[in-house]
Amino acid sequence: HTRAVPLDWSAYFAATGARRVDLPTYAFQRRRFWLEAPAGFIGDVESAGLGAAHHPLLGAAVPLADGEGFLFTGRLSLDTHPWLADHAVMGTVLLPGTAFVELAVRAGDQAGCDVLEELTLEAPLVLTPHSAVRLQIVVSAPDQDGRRTLDLYSGDPDAADDEPWTRHAAGVLASGAPRPAFDLTAWPPPGAEAVAVDGLYEHLGQGGFAYGPVFQGLRAAWTLGGDVYAEVALPEDRHAEATRFGLHPALLDAALHATFVSSDGDRQAGLPFSWRGVSLHAVGASALRVRLTADGDDTLRLQLADTTGAPVATVDHLIVRPVSADRLAGASRAAYHESLFRIEWATVPLPPGAADDPATPWAVIDAGPDSGAGSAAGSAALPGPVHADLAALGAAL
Repeated sequence: HTRAVPLDWSAYFAATGARRVDLPTYAFQRRRFWLEAPAGFIGDVESAGLGAAHHPLLGAAVPLADGEGFLFTGRLSLDTHPWLADHAVMGTVLLPGTAFVELAVRAGDQAGCDVLEELTLEAPLVLTPHSAVRLQIVVSAPDQDGRRTLDLYSGDPDAADDEPWTRHAAGVLASGAPRPAFDLTAWPPPGAEAVAVDGLYEHLGQGGFAYGPVFQGLRAAWTLGGDVYAEVALPEDRHAEATRFGLHPALLDAALHATFVSSDGDRQAGLPFSWRGVSLHAVGASALRVRLTADGDDTLRLQLADTTGAPVATVDHLIVRPVSADRLAGASRAAYHESLFRIEWATVPLPPGAADDPATPWAVIDAGPDSGAGSAAGSAALPGPVHADLAALGAAL
């Protein structure tokens, strides 16, 4: 057969009792049965003397030995947390303000504090492709009233140890969350007027808020007596991930999008700046009912419930401020690593007698006074013609 001699295969195999069978669509396709580590999986941090943080955005939680404080660490990148790329503002991917809240609430839970009394965002945290940032959350020992301060920093994983970290947020944790006093079981509220949400994200995209699918969570909205009621939900493929968060940042961010569905549709888009009185009453929600109350042009109050109307979270006070494209551009530039390469004029010693060798042709290029290689010094060191630049030298050859 291999020599192109025709063979009657059916006659050959007839005596053996063999029969024809269908081959797989691809004969060598293999299946792997190894367990896959979830995105953001760090590994066995306990072997390094740390404690597991049990949170998708954090890697370790460490109670400090010299007091009653805590340190939380993590590493974020668009490779390990690709859903964060769906939060792009004016061409820059930012860690959403709701993620800072989620991290602060998680730190408070470890420290025995159930209220995020205050959290102010001081600087945007930019995430760039194919690079990572280190996170540190420092929680102080409690004061006489049981309050703890909280500071959230980011740093370059490749930076030297003495390189300064950037503080992005500062806040206060406390205890004694009040019982929720709202009820969203009647849904939508009687008398509420439906507001169309079609085309909202396209409109926001034209204003520089390019939310991707994970952050496009607003499903429906109504208005009643100056309040906005809304339904928000994560995509179905994110429901399992939501159980690993206290309140998924994309879901809480979508709740804020209800501010853009007012009847005039002209409300200016902004970003969260200052949070007060944040309490989490239930964890792991993948969909929410939202009641949003505006206290002025840039201040909001939120009441969040699950799909049955049971309370999930409350925000007593949220200040939203317009975003500055210049500030984001500056933050984006600072997020890139400083290059190890730079242009310098290097002095190269000539071999002995090279300058006096008539068989060696030399030419001097004068790139101007700012080049660092002045023609006078060059002419004195090397015999030969002086050319204005490389193009002039090329024309003379």
